[in-house]
Amino acid sequence: MASRDEWRPKRGEIPTEPGVYRFLDANRRVLYVGNAKNLRSRLSNYFQPVTSLHERTRRMVTTAQGVEWTVVGSELEALSLEYTWIKEFAPPFNVKFRDDKTYPYVAITLAERVPRVMVTRTRGISGARYFGPYTKVWAVRETVDLMLKAFPMRSCSDSTYKRAHDTGRPCLLGDIGKCAAPCVGRISPEDHRSIALDFASFMGGNDEGYVKALKTRMADAARDLDYETAARLRDQIGALETALAKSTVVMTDDTDADVFGIAHDELAAAVQLFIVRGGRIRGVRGWVVDTELDVTLAELVDTVLQNAYDETTVPAREVIVPEVPDDVLALQTVLTERRREAGERGAVTVKTAQRGEKAALAATVGTNAAGELVRYKTRRSGDFTARSQALADLQEALGLDEAPLRLECFDVSHLGGTNQVASMVVFEDGLPRKDQYRKFAIAEARDDTDAVYQVLRRRLAYLHDDAAAAEGAVIDATADGAREPVVAPAPARKSFHYRPGLLVIDGGQPQVAAAARALRDEGIDDIAVCGIAKRLEEVWLPDSEFPVILPRASDALFLLQRLRDEAHRFALRYQRTTRSRDIRTVLSSVPGLGPSRIRELLKHFGSVTRLRAASVDEIVAVDGIGPATAELVHRALRSGG
Repeated sequence: MASRDEWRPKRGEIPTEPGVYRFLDANRRVLYVGNAKNLRSRLSNYFQPVTSLHERTRRMVTTAQGVEWTVVGSELEALSLEYTWIKEFAPPFNVKFRDDKTYPYVAITLAERVPRVMVTRTRGISGARYFGPYTKVWAVRETVDLMLKAFPMRSCSDSTYKRAHDTGRPCLLGDIGKCAAPCVGRISPEDHRSIALDFASFMGGNDEGYVKALKTRMADAARDLDYETAARLRDQIGALETALAKSTVVMTDDTDADVFGIAHDELAAAVQLFIVRGGRIRGVRGWVVDTELDVTLAELVDTVLQNAYDETTVPAREVIVPEVPDDVLALQTVLTERRREAGERGAVTVKTAQRGEKAALAATVGTNAAGELVRYKTRRSGDFTARSQALADLQEALGLDEAPLRLECFDVSHLGGTNQVASMVVFEDGLPRKDQYRKFAIAEARDDTDAVYQVLRRRLAYLHDDAAAAEGAVIDATADGAREPVVAPAPARKSFHYRPGLLVIDGGQPQVAAAARALRDEGIDDIAVCGIAKRLEEVWLPDSEFPVILPRASDALFLLQRLRDEAHRFALRYQRTTRSRDIRTVLSSVPGLGPSRIRELLKHFGSVTRLRAASVDEIVAVDGIGPATAELVHRALRSGG
């Protein structure tokens, strides 16, 4: 595989105009597509030192074997071309949308001679006007049933309508007043269409105005002593007010907005969309997004808005998001064009909500998104069937004799080679056993592979005979006796002696080879080991020339990702604790610097890295630190850090 420097374009070769770029692998497969208003500036970010790149961006760049770009005339053209290429190539490192739900809609088939209202999950009916999506189909049916009292239009199927037309007898809805019965000529098709249009107008947000008009007509009928008409209008008003009561009033009557909430982590994002029309929540939609690269919230918003609207979901005049993307002007133009294609007037504005009722609703949507992300992860990890399937898939993919009921994952963490530590996390039956997690301090290691070898030797020593471990006996389980004898550790908790079904290493082939060597040197040949590499989520086995590629959406890969990320989180937390403890030791040696001032220093700079990089003047800015003390702190950090 060619190194990045071999295919990296020279900075002067990259244009500064807007355009779309795509990273390619050795087989010319498109790995990632992105757009930029300045190609040179954007692409330069990918060619920083590998260690400074985010983990997922680093995986993409180290996998790629080339980059190409296409210059376009404007940000708008770049946005459109990016959208087209993502749909065409389905790049593995671009954001992936996964919406496993089909939502119910209210549809009015205005293209038919005698329009029909129905609740459907089918989208794309020609000439139909859609309202929604909604979350509960029973609630939608109940609302439509109430609305038919005020708008008695056809809701029957084509076969029912034809039968009534042929026999001259209306169905039950016609008899009880929930249909004007155009099938038997009680009302003309033209007058029935007028009712359907009123229904659509009401659903589209013209609800308060319509109710006020009905109240005026009811008062006029009563004044003219037309009590029968007044009573009918009264019943219609009651039905509409009941229906309106089921839709929470959140804003003023003229508010037309789509409110997005996004909660995300390194692996996934949950999106919630509240559709507000006429000041009321008319529909709610949610979906899950798989994130591959280091996607910022603004970039995620950009991608979500490009994919949230289709032929049945029209953008509102106002789109409220948690963060405005950089190419907001081009994005607004694209959404406005989609709105006009649907026959709606008005330009689309994308913005954040700063205060008031819109900000309160945006916070509510964000809370819903955060809850959905937790539910998504809990649902996948807590589903017994999914967990069992994941373990069975791992057994099959890795060629194990039985499903690995106990998984142990190891990760090594350090900062520039210093403060090396490692973590061990345990999953049993697909669920974490946090009481059995372990932390390892590493005194000295040449590199990550040496650290993995040391940690595995220390952990595997506990699997030998408990009695020998309790007596502090010398263990030498190698066949050739080549290594130095190792004194067994003191007895630990019984759980530390449980035999894992599979050892998982956070790393690729070199780390897995080191783990396999540790198993051999400990004389253990009945425990499998694999590694999950941060490059297209490849699973490596010892002495294997090619990795095992698990399906992207498989439960087995999700389980390994959770295991790996939990080990990484646990190791990183321990490493940070170690760094903080070390720097406190260094600072405590500075004359005049007590525990409270040390806490103030760390609180002011927020991290050990920023404190080490601070100048004397920046240290003086901390409350209670004078110039002389700041100089001593600066000198101590430079010499002892």
